[in-house]
Amino acid sequence: MPEFEPLYTTTSAESIGRFVAHHYVLSEPLACRMVNRGFNDVYLVTTASGDRYVFRLSHHRARGAADVRTETDFLAHLARCGVPVAAAVPARDGNLFVRGEAAEGRREGVLFPAIDGRMPDVASQSDAHANGVTLARVHDAAMSYQPEAPLYRLDLDHLLHRPLARVENLCRTIGSDDGGFLQEVCARTAAGIEAMQGLAWTHCHGDCHGFNARIGAAGEAVFFDFDDSGRGYLAYDLAVFLWAKLSFGRRFHAAWHAFVDGYRSVRPISAADFEAAHAFVIVRHIWLMGEQASRSREWGSEPVRWITQQREFLEGWEAQQLGARLMSLTDGSMGDFEP
Repeated sequence: MPEFEPLYTTTSAESIGRFVAHHYVLSEPLACRMVNRGFNDVYLVTTASGDRYVFRLSHHRARGAADVRTETDFLAHLARCGVPVAAAVPARDGNLFVRGEAAEGRREGVLFPAIDGRMPDVASQSDAHANGVTLARVHDAAMSYQPEAPLYRLDLDHLLHRPLARVENLCRTIGSDDGGFLQEVCARTAAGIEAMQGLAWTHCHGDCHGFNARIGAAGEAVFFDFDDSGRGYLAYDLAVFLWAKLSFGRRFHAAWHAFVDGYRSVRPISAADFEAAHAFVIVRHIWLMGEQASRSREWGSEPVRWITQQREFLEGWEAQQLGARLMSLTDGSMGDFEP
């Protein structure tokens, strides 16, 4: 019996190669290398014939088990609808995901075809437009999707309240006191969203920040990384892109407008959902803080200490962005408000 209990183990590329060869029909021998270790572990698998695949090994997260069954089923539905996505490759037994035993417990794996194309540019308006088009196509296809017993519902409990609890727990652990500010801003944000009428729900991508895509030769954005997906607020799916362009000191307003234009070229955005997206920026920021806080036992408290330094952004967004929008809505015009 080992004296030390693992929280998380990094699986060698060699063992992943053997695992993939056992579970999938691919031309061998396989070459495998790790490309990313983070919220999930990602490996590039190259077959003897030169075909390239990405194998993703799900991480254990505080939010619960990875919902790979719903994720891969939704991707298959999107692919059937002609939406440009990286859908899961079926295993030998026909299943769209596999499971394997690690030292810390069972982990789920999914094999995807590697996507050709380049990484989007953070400030590119054309890349942002392409992301908006594909997200709109995802939402169009989602209208005919009926998931069977999904694990996640992207509501305020999942996106805001539980992440806040993880942040507060970390703050207590490291002796950081925000004077109740986070609770107050979250309460105001939740109350504001709950008071909004007519907000649409859809099956969300959940993490459409602009980089979970590759831009093909024709300029089309092909989406991947749906492991945060689930049924939830459409406004949240829009807000993730807005947050990505205006958080952490970024000022890519033109890219946000191009994203909205791309989305609207496929399907409309209601006034309620567009306005709500700005409130959901705070929700997204708290969600990320909660995700990071939940990893402190594995990463240590110092790498995630940044989450205790977010008051300026949250206060600024709430006061300047949301306050300005409420004022403009009251007087009947949007004026020159940027986002």
